[in-house]
Amino acid sequence: MRIGILTGGGDCPGLNAVLRAVVRRADKYGFHVTGIRDGWKGLLEPDTYHLDAEAVSGILHLGGTILGTSRTNPFAKPENEKKLLENIKLLDLEVIMGVGGDDTLGVLNKLSGHGIKTIGIPKTIDNDLMGTDFTFGFYTAVDRVTAAIDNLHSTSEAHHRVMVVEIMGRHAGWITAFGGLAGGADLILVPEKKFKIEEVCESIKRRFAKGRKFFIIAASEGAKPDESEALITKTTKRDAFGNVMLGGIGEMLAEKIEEKTGFETRHVVLGHLQRGGSPSAYDRILGTRYGIKAADLVHEGKFGRMVALHGTEIVDIPLSEGVMAGGEKQYKLLDMAYMELAETFFA
Repeated sequence: MRIGILTGGGDCPGLNAVLRAVVRRADKYGFHVTGIRDGWKGLLEPDTYHLDAEAVSGILHLGGTILGTSRTNPFAKPENEKKLLENIKLLDLEVIMGVGGDDTLGVLNKLSGHGIKTIGIPKTIDNDLMGTDFTFGFYTAVDRVTAAIDNLHSTSEAHHRVMVVEIMGRHAGWITAFGGLAGGADLILVPEKKFKIEEVCESIKRRFAKGRKFFIIAASEGAKPDESEALITKTTKRDAFGNVMLGGIGEMLAEKIEEKTGFETRHVVLGHLQRGGSPSAYDRILGTRYGIKAADLVHEGKFGRMVALHGTEIVDIPLSEGVMAGGEKQYKLLDMAYMELAETFFA
């Protein structure tokens, strides 16, 4: 059996753990694994190489992905669909295994409809994929956010400042809620719940009035004030899948807060610091379990499936369940019980 594997979308801590596990397990079954460079781009413009035990040796602790990645959408142009299918046949790939988020899994789901044998491995630090309790990379990102908020406490308190920390989370506030709760943020703003700027300012004033003259806000990049229906952005650019490039909530909030309260306010954009660097122990293990399960599915002849975490068990579900619900693209939103927990500590 010849397996082609790629990593698509944004990079994520734990990707190399997945690749290592797939290759090592595939070796046990006598399968041949071909690494596809730079996501779907490596199938549209064939760029591949053989992945064996030596190729994946020593990569478990590394961040990023040895295959490279991109946000290439192979279905963006009608002519690319034919090219993609022809190249899969040309490269003699019997199975296409994709490690990625909703866009990558969506492409795999479409390929399944063309009769291609596919297997998906869910990846997103946002933890917003349907069908799985958690995705690898998420807890590493939470660790990064927690450490950043820890560091901001001392400088915020020393200067009696309000600090707004802008955190990744387009559709769901998982990273912001977990990182904000673990870091002791004084307020958490997530996409699932609109906020009133006046209420934010009143919370800050109350805390300062009690003698606690600093305030830290953890804000998802996808959070929106109640008077706005549109996501806050600093650019009109979109990626190949039509996703708008977010950013700007932190700066906007900082300006409004300083204007309305008179308190010195700064904003910090964590950006790619959240997704870079070595994966945590948890994400190395979860990525490894996903990779093993994916190779097992090939051995079992189960295709059009996605590996997933349900409770403590690694299971497999239809690919469509990871990206669709009722025929439409869906996202797994934050369990608001975590916000109720965090609100105990808000000003």
